[in-house]
Amino acid sequence: MKVVAIVGSVRKDSFNRKLADFVQKRYGDQLEIDIMDLSILPLYNQDIENNEPQEITDFKTTVKEADAVLWVTPEYNGTIPGVLGNAIDWLSRVDKVMIGKPSWIMGASMGNLGTVKAQMHLRDILFAPGLQSPVLIGNEVYIGAVHTKMDEAGNITDEGTVAFLDSVVSNFKKWMERFA
Repeated sequence: MKVVAIVGSVRKDSFNRKLADFVQKRYGDQLEIDIMDLSILPLYNQDIENNEPQEITDFKTTVKEADAVLWVTPEYNGTIPGVLGNAIDWLSRVDKVMIGKPSWIMGASMGNLGTVKAQMHLRDILFAPGLQSPVLIGNEVYIGAVHTKMDEAGNITDEGTVAFLDSVVSNFKKWMERFA
C-alpha cells in the first residue's frame, strides 16, 4: 500500500519529521511510505495555478498516485503551520487530487497535549469541498512530551507510544481494505 506522508514542518530537527521517519522505518514491511519535502513548494498563487510549476505537478502526481495520505503536523499558534496550509492550498485547486483520498493524522510536540488543536483544524480542512478526504477517526495520534519519548536519532523509546502506533497502523490497514 502506497502512502504519501506530508509533514507540516521543514525544520531540520523537526520532531514531526522524525515521527514520519520512524513510521516509515518501523512499518516499511507493511506500508510503502514516501515522505514529501514541502520546502520546495512555492507559495500558492491563483495567478499560476493553471500553469503550475513543475514542483507542484510532481507533488500532486505523487499524492494522486498514493493510496492514502499520512498528515504529520506540528501545532503552531493553536493550528496547522503555514507550510502545511500552502501544500493543502495547492492540492485543493484545479485537479483536486485529494477528493476521495483517505487520510490519517499524527502529530508530536513538546507540550503535554501533542497537537490536538492543529489536528482538529486539519480534520475540518480535509472535509472542505476542494479536498473531501475521508479521515481515519478514533485513532488520533497526539504524542505529547515527545522530547521525553524519542531519542536524538528519532527512535521512539516509549514502549506505550510504540504499542499505540502499532495498533493505529493495524487499524489504518483494516480501514484501507474498505477502499481497495
